[in-house]
Amino acid sequence: MIDTPTRTFIKPLDRLIAIREASTMLGLSIKQLRDLDNSGKLRAVKTEGKHRRYLLSDIHARMGIPATGLIEQLPIAVYCRVSSHDQKQKGDLDRQKLRLLEHCAKNNPTSRIACILDEVGSGMNDARPKLHQLLKLVFERKINKVIIEHKDRLSRFNYKIFKVFFESHGVTIECLEERLPKSFEDELVDDMLTLMASFSSKIYGKRGAANRKKVTEATCVNTLAAQEHLNKMKEKIS
Repeated sequence: MIDTPTRTFIKPLDRLIAIREASTMLGLSIKQLRDLDNSGKLRAVKTEGKHRRYLLSDIHARMGIPATGLIEQLPIAVYCRVSSHDQKQKGDLDRQKLRLLEHCAKNNPTSRIACILDEVGSGMNDARPKLHQLLKLVFERKINKVIIEHKDRLSRFNYKIFKVFFESHGVTIECLEERLPKSFEDELVDDMLTLMASFSSKIYGKRGAANRKKVTEATCVNTLAAQEHLNKMKEKIS
């Protein structure tokens, strides 16, 4: 039995979700969700085993998604990214997330948001953890749409490859903007400088290794020559 002291029923189209799923959807930690429950700001339903469960409608309400007209279907994913921690500290990542959620509420009111993936990293970095998580959702066919601000948020290059891969798994990519704001030109410059610095360090690293190898070889030759000279001196003395 589920103990629901503050609720008498669950809406037919509603359902209970685990705290971990709620954490992923809201982009909050499990501790933050527990604090919200304890403060009464986001009530959880506690099972007989004292596990917290959340009504999906409450999570949607927290995300600003209208509760009317919800239907069960494959959910969508929201992906946000900024290139630097400085941008995150200035609130760029939070504002980007808010714009995407407002777009979902307006243009996808009947769709359930599976998760909100946000991270800091270069658009040329293919090892981004949240990007890998998104690719896994697509590969496992757990979503049917990805919402991004513009295609460069997903990847600086080879966007069409991502698009073909997503569509082959029944997933569409929805971009809020087709043209980049002027501020993103500076961000692209930063990414290019980072790439150049990476290549430069690798080149100089190889040169340094080659120089160290030459020094080592020269030292070995000199050591052998010195040893040979010493042996000759010993022979003359004896």
